Amino acid sequence: MAAISYPPARRSDVADEFHGELVPDPYRWLEDPDDPEAAAWITAENSLTQAVLATEPGRPEIRARITELWDYPKSGVPFERAGRWFQTRNSGLLSQSVLYVSDSVGADGRVLLDPNLLSSDGTAAVTGLAVNKDGTRVAYAVSRAGSDWMTWRVLDAETGRDLPDRVDWSKFSVAAWTADGSGFYYSGMDRPTEGGEYRDQSRGLQVRFHLLGTDQAEDRVVFASPEEPDGIPSAEVSDDGRYLIVTVNRGTAPENRLLVMDLGDEPGGFEAVADAFQAKVGFVGNEGSKLLLVTDDGAERSKVVTADLDRPGDPWTEVVPESEDTLLDVQLRGGRLVCHYLHQAHSVLQVHEISGGWVRQVDLPGFVSVVADPLGGGSVSGRPDRPLVHFQVVSFTESGALWSHDIESGETVLVTASTSQLDPAQFVTEQIFVTSGDGTQVPMFLTRKRDLVADGDRPVLLYGYGGFGVPITPSFGVTFAAWLDRGGVLAVANLRGGGEFGRRWHDAGRLAEKQNVFDDFCTCARWLGGSGWSRPGRIAISGGSNGGLLVGACITQHPELFGAAVADVGVFDMLRFHLFTIGWAWKSDYGDPQVPEQYAWLKAYSPLHNVTDGACYPPTMILTGDHDDRVVPGHSLKFAATLQAAQGCDHPILLRVETSAGHGLGKPTGKLIDEATDRGAFLEWALGRYA
Repeated sequence: MAAISYPPARRSDVADEFHGELVPDPYRWLEDPDDPEAAAWITAENSLTQAVLATEPGRPEIRARITELWDYPKSGVPFERAGRWFQTRNSGLLSQSVLYVSDSVGADGRVLLDPNLLSSDGTAAVTGLAVNKDGTRVAYAVSRAGSDWMTWRVLDAETGRDLPDRVDWSKFSVAAWTADGSGFYYSGMDRPTEGGEYRDQSRGLQVRFHLLGTDQAEDRVVFASPEEPDGIPSAEVSDDGRYLIVTVNRGTAPENRLLVMDLGDEPGGFEAVADAFQAKVGFVGNEGSKLLLVTDDGAERSKVVTADLDRPGDPWTEVVPESEDTLLDVQLRGGRLVCHYLHQAHSVLQVHEISGGWVRQVDLPGFVSVVADPLGGGSVSGRPDRPLVHFQVVSFTESGALWSHDIESGETVLVTASTSQLDPAQFVTEQIFVTSGDGTQVPMFLTRKRDLVADGDRPVLLYGYGGFGVPITPSFGVTFAAWLDRGGVLAVANLRGGGEFGRRWHDAGRLAEKQNVFDDFCTCARWLGGSGWSRPGRIAISGGSNGGLLVGACITQHPELFGAAVADVGVFDMLRFHLFTIGWAWKSDYGDPQVPEQYAWLKAYSPLHNVTDGACYPPTMILTGDHDDRVVPGHSLKFAATLQAAQGCDHPILLRVETSAGHGLGKPTGKLIDEATDRGAFLEWALGRYA
C-alpha cells in the first residue's frame, strides 16, 4: 500500500519555557476542537480513517459478529429498599440500560426509568442512582454526550414521574439520602465559565444538601475546604441515619481525610476520624458510635478496624488484620462483614464476624472478578440487617453470572447464568509471571481458544493500565470477546502502578518510578514475542486513559516491539495535562511539571515530547471523543498530528474522533459497536498487512 497522505496540520511557533528549557508546542491550536481550523482537520482525519478501514475486507464480517456478540440480555446486581427490588436491565442492543422495580428479586417488575427516552441519539446516560430508605424516591443523575457533568433529578418510585427537583453542575458525585427521605447530600460546584464547561479546571467541589421541593439556589453548603483547592469531597449517610460521613480526597492521591457529623447535632460541625492525608480510610458501617473502617494505615494491603466516636483519643482497634491478599472492599451485610480480596489479581470473597472472626470463604469459579452494578454500589449488594446478598461474577469469557449468598446459612445459589453467545468452556485462561528488568515478577493473564496451537505467529492483543492504584482484574468486554472468537490470543498484564498488590505496588509505578510501568509492559511484549505464541509484528497493544499514556510511551520508547497499537482517550502531553478539567488531580500519580525535578521525569517519557522524526512507528490508531472532559481531546489530536508528521515508514497513523462522546461514560451501544468494529478491523488490517 502506498504511503498515506495525511490532512495537512499547520505548525505554529508556540513554545513554553520550563525551568530554562524552551519546549515547542506547534499544534497548540488543536487544544480547542471547536476552533474552525481544528474542526475541519478533525473531519478530514475521520474521513481518512474510515477510508483506510474500508479497505479491510473482513470489516463487514467483524461488524456482524460484534453485533451478534453484543446482542444478549444483560442485567445489573439487584438491590432492595423496603421490599422493593431495583435492577438495571438491557435486552441486548438498547442504547442504555433500563431501571426496573419489582416486588421480589427475579420478578419481571415494571420499567421505572428508561434513559433511552431522554435523548434521540442515546447519548443521555444515567450515571448516578440512589434510592431512599423507604424505597419511595429515586435520585438519579444524567450525563450527556459522555461528559462528567451530572444533573440530578428525583422520581417517584410508585408513579415513575419526575418531581420538580433539579440539581445541575454536580461532578464525581453520589447522592446520599437522609433517613427520613427529606433530601440528599451531593457533591457540586459553581457553574463554570460560559464556553469552558469542557476545558476549565474542575475545582471547588463542595458537599451540599438539597431539600426536596426547593430550588437548587437554596441548597445548603454542608462542607467546603477552600484551604484545600485540590480537595474532592463525597458524602454518605450511615445506614441508621445518624451520621453524615464526608471523605475528602486530595486529587487522586491514595490518602484521604474522613470526617463525621452527628446529624442529630447538626450543624454541630464535623469530627475528624482521619485528618492528616496519611492513609486511605473508608467507612464500612457502624454500631452506635463505633465506626467500622477499612484502611491501609500500617497495612499496605488494608485491614478492618473500629474507631469509637465517644472515645476519640483511643487508638483504633484491629478487627480483620492485613493478609497476604489485597483487601479491595468491605460490606456490612446481615450483621457480618463480607470482604472482597484480590488474590494474584482475581477475586476472593470471605465472610467474617463483625468482631473479626473468620466464618467462611465463598466459592468462586477460577480466574474471575466480583463486580457490582456501578449504580448500585459495593462489590456485594445487600443490607446490614438482612442475610441475603447478591453479586455478579465475570471473567474474560464469562459475561456475568448473578449469584446469591445467605450470610447465615452459607448457601450460595446461581440466580442467573451468563447469557452471551461466547461459550466459556471453549476457552482457557492461565496466569503466567514475567520477570521485569529489575527482577520484579509481573503477572499476566493469557486467554485463548482451548484448541489453539502455539505456532509462533498468533495475533496477540496485549492490554494494560498501570496507574492510580486501579487493579486490572478479569473482565468481560465484547471487544475482547470478538478478538478471542476470531482466534486471537488475549494478554492482560498487571503492571506496577495498579492496585493489585497494595500500596507498595502502586508506589512502584508512580511519580519518579513511573518508568517501571512502561518497562513492565514492554517486558510482557518481549515475553510474548519469544513464548512460541507470537512474534513482535503480530503483537498489538491497547490501553485507555492512563493506559493510553502507557501505549504512547511504549511505542515511542520501543516501536520495534509491536505490530500495532490502539490508544483510547490517552494522556499524551505530560507538560500540560494539569491545565484542563480534572487533570490537576493526577499530579499525585504523575508529578508536577512546574517542579524542576518532576518536570525531568515527565518530559523523559511524555509521548508527545518523545516522538522522533524519521522513526518507524507501528501502525497506530488513536481514539478520543469530542466531549471528553476527563482527558481533553487535545491530547490525542496533538499526538496524532505529531506522529503523522514524524512517521518514517508507511505504517499508518490514524485518528478517530467520536462525536457526542466523552471519556467512555454512558456511551450508547450503537457507538460502542461502531468503535469496536473499527478497532477490530484496524487490528486485523494492520497485523495482517504490515506484519
